[in-house]
Amino acid sequence: MAGPTTAQRGAAGRADTPARPPHIGPEERRISRRTLLILIGVAAALLTAFTVWVLYGSSWLRVEGVSTSGVEVLTREEVEAVAAAPVGAPLISVDTGAMEARLRQKLPRIDSVDVVRSWPHRISLKVTERKPVLLVEKGAKFVEVDGTGFRFATVDRAPKGVPLLELKPERSASLRRFGSDRLLREAVQIAGELPEGVAKDTEAVRITSYDAVSLRLTRDRVVIWGSGEDGPEKARVLTALMKAEPKAGQFDVSAPSAPSVSGS
Repeated sequence: MAGPTTAQRGAAGRADTPARPPHIGPEERRISRRTLLILIGVAAALLTAFTVWVLYGSSWLRVEGVSTSGVEVLTREEVEAVAAAPVGAPLISVDTGAMEARLRQKLPRIDSVDVVRSWPHRISLKVTERKPVLLVEKGAKFVEVDGTGFRFATVDRAPKGVPLLELKPERSASLRRFGSDRLLREAVQIAGELPEGVAKDTEAVRITSYDAVSLRLTRDRVVIWGSGEDGPEKARVLTALMKAEPKAGQFDVSAPSAPSVSGS
């Protein structure tokens, strides 16, 4: 029996060969890329528009309330009243910087405040209040002074455990040179360097000049401190003296290398 002819074998070979895809020219490829880019652009624009609508136009992310933490003397109500959060406004649109500035300006007791957007519906106020280091008597009231010498509040009653500042500068070259504000800062620095036990017993810090500072303690005791120089060393020497002579009435650490005790 005769085999397949050459023409038949060629036809069979062509039948086994996979068909080639149609040829796409450069113009068609450019059109395809352009279409893809247009589709991506349209999708991005739609996504952006939707995001803007969610943030600004929808009711999903609007201010519904305020939460306040860190207050001690201040109340949450007075802090939130000054903050004046725009309830109902888009949360994204709240000017947190302006709110912080307003709180610090109208409530000087606030040392720092962080205004934070708490998604999806709240504003959080994290308050740090100033701590009084000294008190300045003003008539029947008391002015609170913080660790930087800033007078931040006037109160009717002296806070417990805060010494009174007796700022009575003499008419001297020291006063002309340093001024009462500098003397105030000097007293504040000294109060901040006192040992814990001494600070607890200190009723008043008296300063008459830059190098004439003394402390009035409980039980009619007095500490001659001198200037604000060598504060940490004076604190260590004073602690040792008070342990060695617990019944003494006066301790002089103005020259910490040569301290003295009297009135025991």
